[in-house]
Amino acid sequence: MERPKVEVAEVFRRYGAAYRQAYDESLSTAQRRVMSAIECCRTAALGGHLEQCDRCGHQRNAYNSCGDRHCPKCQSLARAQWLEARQAELLDTEYFHVVFTLPEAIASIAYQNQKVLYGLLFRAAAETLRTIAADPQHLGAEIGFFAVLHTWGQALLFHPHLHCVVTGGGLSADGTQWISCPAGFFLPVRVLSRLFRRLFLKQLVSAFEAGQLQFFAALEPLQDRTRFLRYLAPVRESEWVVYAKRPFAGPEQVLDYVGRYTHRVALSNNRLLDLADGQVSFRYKDYRHDAQQKTMTLEAEEFIRRFLLHVLPAGFQRIRYYGFLGNRYRKDKLARCRQLLGMPAYEAQKPATATAAVPDYRERYEVLTGVSLRRCPICHEGCMQVIELLPPSRCNRSTAITDSS
Repeated sequence: MERPKVEVAEVFRRYGAAYRQAYDESLSTAQRRVMSAIECCRTAALGGHLEQCDRCGHQRNAYNSCGDRHCPKCQSLARAQWLEARQAELLDTEYFHVVFTLPEAIASIAYQNQKVLYGLLFRAAAETLRTIAADPQHLGAEIGFFAVLHTWGQALLFHPHLHCVVTGGGLSADGTQWISCPAGFFLPVRVLSRLFRRLFLKQLVSAFEAGQLQFFAALEPLQDRTRFLRYLAPVRESEWVVYAKRPFAGPEQVLDYVGRYTHRVALSNNRLLDLADGQVSFRYKDYRHDAQQKTMTLEAEEFIRRFLLHVLPAGFQRIRYYGFLGNRYRKDKLARCRQLLGMPAYEAQKPATATAAVPDYRERYEVLTGVSLRRCPICHEGCMQVIELLPPSRCNRSTAITDSS
């Protein structure tokens, strides 16, 4: 696989120090941590090992990864492991992709109250789906779904929304039947949108009353209850964006598709085009013009600012499971679903013996993705062998270090 010519890490290494100096007081602890992690990822700062090809003798430094979930280079293995775990949950039924989006006025509050508002977004969307699906007038069943939080648009601006992958049917109330949606149709979007709006705003006002919200800068006047309620008045009347995309072609397509959503970061290295003269250029889709591929160029400082808009609060779970996929009863309810759908019981693969050696990350990565990290990049025949461990560098972790991975 050809490496990108430009990487997010290089932008941070060149311009991160100046950005910290200019915006020291406004940077959160989480944003500082992410900057440092991306700058040091796969560099001497984290240590690693020296490898040598057992055929042609080629040597390379293999530095350790930062493992941060916001790092564009550290998601491949995590994504592959997550997809493997989801294999047991695939059912022989239609799947739908439903997206819940917060209006711009609410997004402004969300940025200043991320942990609280993101939590409300999950709860309101999940309650909406479960309530409408359980209504006998619509489906009358308990559906299963997972939701993934995204906070960005193609141009890296703040755009919080939730991607939900939902089964096209579910368990009857007594658990004796599988009830399917009409072919190609999930639930009425207009009904979903209005219930989502009502539930979210109700929970938002409750959070305000409980003193859980903070307001700064232009939003500071919203600390007053009257002004806060007046601010919400227009969004109570507007239509909130909830839409259901076309159903997936089949269960296999679900895994292929959602793997691109679950562990995506704000911007992948593959979208970067150039870094020159203090400016960063990257590709984006302009959805206002039929998703045309276009190029955007930003000052490095603005690029960093936009990237950091999407750093999640520490410990926040951005993938959550609901309905019969909820963690508490998932195993039993999935087994029941498979039985009702006439599917064989799922048998997870187990190692040959209880004491079987756990493969290292390179072997694990090859099993899950089919891509070898051991094959020599020069002769393409030999195997790279570890010949020396490289301790972490004593240099400042925030300084630019050549990435030789």
